[in-house]
Parts: sequence; structure tokens; C-alpha cells
Amino acid sequence: MTLFIKILLSHLIGDFLLQPESWIREKEKKKLTSKYLYFHVLLHFSVAMVLLWDMAYWKLVLIITISHYLIDLAKIYATPLFENRNILFFIDQMLHIGILYGCAYYGDLIGHSLGLLGQIDWALVTATVFVTFPAAIIMEKLLEGMSGQIELDHQSLSNAGKYIGIIERLFVLTFLVLGRWEAIGLLITAKSVFRFNDLKESNNRKLTEYILIGTLMSFGIAILTGLIYVKL
Repeated sequence: MTLFIKILLSHLIGDFLLQPESWIREKEKKKLTSKYLYFHVLLHFSVAMVLLWDMAYWKLVLIITISHYLIDLAKIYATPLFENRNILFFIDQMLHIGILYGCAYYGDLIGHSLGLLGQIDWALVTATVFVTFPAAIIMEKLLEGMSGQIELDHQSLSNAGKYIGIIERLFVLTFLVLGRWEAIGLLITAKSVFRFNDLKESNNRKLTEYILIGTLMSFGIAILTGLIYVKL
């Protein structure tokens, strides 16, 4: 585990802390001929060796470095094929981390992977998934009759309310599983403070009631889900 953590840390340092935006733009522009592509992979090699501080790992680090070079090169040439570049970013990071995991546990990769799968709390995974989009859809159906009566006098980000609800339910579920009920109260207070100015300025009673019902429903679903998980 220590080996994986160290090479993961070296990846985070090399890919995020020590890679300026100018390097990324230069790599995308000049691709294979960009000097910063080679600076980048050399930096990864150096950081990994410093963190491991053991020359016995040089072959392992070399494999990681070469794979990082090939993945980055593939990403550079694949970028024009993706309209949403965020998708390519996450694919790139998953490939890097997959290589790191494979290198760290190459001696017993299948056994270690099966061991991790055996430790998954599927009830918690189910509860977590439920409080995200399934709960959002359920709330949307329950509040459908009320939402048509609300007249908004301001613009907001698309689906912002849905994602705020998902994030707050994830927080509530986490706090409940950890037994930190006071943190849930703090979360409700924080949301009330953020909403206070909007509700005060709008002077819209229907909007106030709609937000209050939605908030209580959202917290209620998350708390109920958490309680069921804890009891099970």
C-alpha cells in the first residue's frame, strides 16, 4: 500500500502541482515535437524516484514513466476527436492510476483486486447511489405540481438545484453514517444562510415555501436512507 501511495503522490505532484498551463498548451500545439512533453515525463520520473528513495525501484519507475509518456501522447492526438475535453481528461487520469495500481501490485494483482472487491460495502454503495440521481428524480416527481406555480424573477445555472441537492444528500448520508448528527444541523444552517438573501429580495412566499419543502424533503430522504443503512 505504501508503494502505491508514494507513486500516486508522485503522479499528483507531477501532473497537477508541477505542470504549468503553458506546458499543456505547448504540448497540444506542437504534440510530439514539444520539449515540454519530455520535460513532463522526466519530471515524473524524478519525483517518483525522490519519493521512493530506493534505486531498486528504477525499473518500475521507468515503466510508469514510459506508460505516462504514451498515454499523454495518445491524449494529445485524441483531443481534437472529443467535443467535451473533460471526458478525455478523466479517461487519461483513470489510465494513469490504473497503470500505477498495476505496477504497485504486479506480484499479486488479481488476488489484491479480488480482496478489494470483497471489502466493498454494497449496502453503502446502494445507499450512496440512491441519494444521488434516483432521489433527485423522485423529488422532481413529488414537487412537479408545485414547481409550475413558481415564477422566477432571476436566472440560475442549468440543473444547479438538482446538483446542490445531490451534494447535500451525500453530505447528510456521510455525516449520518459517521454518527455526526451535529454536522447535519450545521449543514442546514449554512444552506439557510446562503438562501436567506435570495428569499428576502424575492419577497415571494410561494418560492420560500417551495424551497423549504424541497430542502426538508431532500434532507429527509438522505436521513431516512442513512438510518436504513445503519439499521441493516
